[in-house]
Amino acid sequence: MTDPVFFVPSRRYTVAEVANLTGSKLANTAYSETLIETIASAEDGDAGALVFVEGKRNVGLMANLHAAAVLCPPEFADKAPAGVAVLVNARPHQAFAMVGRLMFPAAAIPVALTSETGVSPGAHVDASAHIEPGAVIEAGAVIGPGVGIGSGTVVAPNAVIGRDCRIGRNGYIGPGVSVQYALVGNRVIIHGGAQIGQDGFGFVGGAKGPERVPQIGRVIIQDDVEIGSNTTVDRGAMADTVIGEGTKIDNLVQIAHNVRIGRGCIIAGHCGISGSVTIGDFVMLGGRVGIADHLTIGDRVQVAASAGLMYDIPAGERWAGLPAQPMRDFFRELSAIRNFTKHGKGDKHG
Repeated sequence: MTDPVFFVPSRRYTVAEVANLTGSKLANTAYSETLIETIASAEDGDAGALVFVEGKRNVGLMANLHAAAVLCPPEFADKAPAGVAVLVNARPHQAFAMVGRLMFPAAAIPVALTSETGVSPGAHVDASAHIEPGAVIEAGAVIGPGVGIGSGTVVAPNAVIGRDCRIGRNGYIGPGVSVQYALVGNRVIIHGGAQIGQDGFGFVGGAKGPERVPQIGRVIIQDDVEIGSNTTVDRGAMADTVIGEGTKIDNLVQIAHNVRIGRGCIIAGHCGISGSVTIGDFVMLGGRVGIADHLTIGDRVQVAASAGLMYDIPAGERWAGLPAQPMRDFFRELSAIRNFTKHGKGDKHG
């Protein structure tokens, strides 16, 4: 038995086509008709591959490239070996990603796991649900009463969509996903195992221990959001939990009740966002960031991995550490500690 090939290029591209598609400048037009058959990293390229190189620390990769073509910034253009087409672009990685999406569309946007189209006979779809033509409901999926699912959306095996939820067009609900009490926009991707709309962690002290506070809010997921595998998004307590347009959330992230996340944010794996946190637009959270409840994080804030936030952060700042503080203060403090330990290493007093 031969090894399976999971991703096959949709077509081959000439170097000239890639230049036109990405707005790149081809350094030597003699390579215009060179064929690109796949994409690869600069370290692992081969004769038919498109690769990219950017960043000063990676300039050394240029000399030993094995590739059909390389996307690189202008200052690297004269460093490629003979025989490699050079495509000059100010943002090589972005251009490379664009070509990759065109060549391997199934790797960029999830597709049905089975060969079924329409509503599978093996799915359970309530008679009151409205499934637009062109949607795919795979075997084992459960669609509850009053649900609406838009054209082009795929609901994978064993996903469960609770009553009255709305799922927009051209989205993907992965295997084992649960969506309840939620309104989901267009082109939203929710990867396998994610849980959307379950109870928030709401309790109040009682005579016999914690007593549940009813969670009667919703989850609102706007257009073009992506949510990673096994991430959890709690529904709101009284207000809604909201995830803004274009935000990308990694695997294994916890988003608590009443959290409001702005547009275009990037949230890396293992982050924990406590209840009623407000996050602005275009915020970046590194892996394992923890945020205490009821904080406000301004637009375009960047938080380093493993930081613990206990205070509001004004717009545009960069924070790090546990407890987190402005990055310049964090590194100044770290430097002071290192100097103290270095100079005190040989101290025999005390």
